[in-house]
Amino acid sequence: MNDSLIGTCRSDFPILHNRIHDRSLVYLDNAATTQKPSAVIQSISEYYSTINANVHRGVYTISQQATDLFENTRETVRKYIGATSTSEIIFTKSATESINLVASSYGDLHFKQDDEIILTMMEHHANIIPWQEISKKKGCKIKVVPIHQDGTLDIETYRSLFTSKTKFVSMVWVSNAIGVENPITEFIRIAHDHNVPILIDASQRIQHANIDVQKIDCDFLVFSGHKAYGPSGTGILYGKERLLEHMPPYQSGGDMIKKVTFETTTFADLPSKFEAGTPNIEGFIGLGTALNYVQSIGLDDIAKHEAILMNYAINALKSLDFISIIGYNGTNVSAISFVMNGVHPHDIASILDKKGICVRAGHHCAHPLMQFYKVPSTTRISFAMYSTVDEIDACIRELKEIYSLFS
Repeated sequence: MNDSLIGTCRSDFPILHNRIHDRSLVYLDNAATTQKPSAVIQSISEYYSTINANVHRGVYTISQQATDLFENTRETVRKYIGATSTSEIIFTKSATESINLVASSYGDLHFKQDDEIILTMMEHHANIIPWQEISKKKGCKIKVVPIHQDGTLDIETYRSLFTSKTKFVSMVWVSNAIGVENPITEFIRIAHDHNVPILIDASQRIQHANIDVQKIDCDFLVFSGHKAYGPSGTGILYGKERLLEHMPPYQSGGDMIKKVTFETTTFADLPSKFEAGTPNIEGFIGLGTALNYVQSIGLDDIAKHEAILMNYAINALKSLDFISIIGYNGTNVSAISFVMNGVHPHDIASILDKKGICVRAGHHCAHPLMQFYKVPSTTRISFAMYSTVDEIDACIRELKEIYSLFS
């Protein structure tokens, strides 16, 4: 993005004009959640102010208007990720719930004793624990793709993990903890060579670059709305229609049925089969607004801008001999993890907060990855479309001050 576009973009996000501890807010925790543009905030307010009604059930005008806006988001998501049909777009409350849905529904239907599931060393806990739970229930075994020190997955070991018992692969596209982008097209191709379906966690990719699920040919893909400038409590599950058709409902209740008697129930068609109960109506209206906003800025321009920020920040951090970057291999997308000699990440984050700078410190819901790197936690900075070089400079200045203080 050019400078004028960055300025326009930043003006669209009200929170960026706040002051914290009498300092201008510098928000560098975008991998945890992104800020929301005025258009998203306004769309939620307008829903509550003008057409607040339940969806799919009312014949009156505002219910129909709410339903139209709600379902428009499904079409927006379909176009955004290149799905063939809105039947393949399931609304959930988060990427976490989307993964749980697949693990529970697909897994309960297809997994059996001694089957194998392949994950990777860099998975978020949300893409580990659901598979552990279904494995305990069904008696399956989890295999793990190892990584190299620079964060590159060992693709040759991945190839070797497949056996006749391998029934599923689930992996992250971009690591939330270290920002490494995996070559998922190749991983998908290898899985399909063995007739094994694969789920891709795109939570850290959806807001940074274009995605085409037909081109990469994944079987399932998940992401969370709040990481893509939309409201929290919104998640997406994409699944190939032929797979979703045969999966049993994940939850049951209203709005996912055709007919109910006390003897039996007939479930609704896709996507309603997986959307029991009153949904987060305003949240999904806001998500549709958010994705339209991202596209109005332009994903190609966003990717170029964030690549410039990444390169600038990496070079700045590498110039500090008291900083060690964790898991950098040149593919990293808008997130950098590091440790500072002799200073705990929580101390770094706390001191930066007093300067108005927001960064993440901790294990980033990636215990196995932290164990691999033999660190309890890291400090992570992460960028968005509205991030600037000046913000990186402010962070670097304060990191120097922190090290000087502790040393």
